[in-house]
Amino acid sequence: MALPVYYDKDIDLGVIQSLQVGIIGYGAQGEAQALNLRDSKVKTRIGLYQGSLSASKAKAEGFEVLEVKELVQNSDVIMALLPDELHKEVLEKEVIPFLKEGQIVGFAHGFSVHFNQVVLPKGMGVILVAPKGPGSALREEYLKNRGLYHLIAIEQESSKYNAKAVALSYAKAMGGGRMGVLETSFKEECESDLFGEQAVLCGGLEAIVRMGFETLIKAGYPEELAYFECVHEVKLVADLLHYKGVEGLRKHISNTAEFGAIKNREPMGNLLEKRMQKILKKIQNGSFAKDFLLEKSLNYPRLNTERKALKETKIEQIGEILRAPFNHKK
Repeated sequence: MALPVYYDKDIDLGVIQSLQVGIIGYGAQGEAQALNLRDSKVKTRIGLYQGSLSASKAKAEGFEVLEVKELVQNSDVIMALLPDELHKEVLEKEVIPFLKEGQIVGFAHGFSVHFNQVVLPKGMGVILVAPKGPGSALREEYLKNRGLYHLIAIEQESSKYNAKAVALSYAKAMGGGRMGVLETSFKEECESDLFGEQAVLCGGLEAIVRMGFETLIKAGYPEELAYFECVHEVKLVADLLHYKGVEGLRKHISNTAEFGAIKNREPMGNLLEKRMQKILKKIQNGSFAKDFLLEKSLNYPRLNTERKALKETKIEQIGEILRAPFNHKK
């Protein structure tokens, strides 16, 4: 099923330029989006809690910084660019009580809306504008007169504005129309994004990399070689995959590598498919969201333990040594 795609020529930038945008949060996404909006001549303010360490940075970059509730009262479009697990607390206390009829509340990820952590009153527009990349890439591509793909979705229509027109215009101001803005739903964006993170990009890739490294180490191979073959060269393959696709990747590797990949793809794929189906089901039925929010309520015990333990692993210790020349060049 092909998603509708919109480009700069299809989108009216004037829609978002005619509105006052308020961004809650000034982390990687908040900063990048605010700067891109400003450079697209969109009126933009930042909302932060009193005493926020990000306030001085936002002010230094020329933005007016308000407390969140004041920002809400003086904006047409409010973008909640906070960690997913903070949405419920912040929006219920600082946003929803101060909303006015027809305002639009936007998100960069569908988690809190899709899993009913945040329920906005009727008449308020609820939109998703999700750049497909981190804040650093969003800003860098914009400055190069390029952009990232963006996803938009409309969960709830505004009684005052056309929510879809606002979402498209906002995405264009981000540089999204230069590449393409695809229309989806909160459900599809949220579930596919979580699945990609858990099964492939973060969880899956890390598991394969670490398992490969440990397999070679246990078989007596030097740590340096294990790191090169199972970690370092991932970037080379990922870049080929990113720019040229699976077929292009195949064309740029040796016959030996291609034959080995084909020979082992099926047995590995059979094992992975079953696990991936379980991962997707837990995302779809809400059990992952429940587990994650419980983790947050307990102050992240598992995350903290895992982060501490990772520093002591062989893969990180040898990796730190081998990555040093690259970090030095930066």
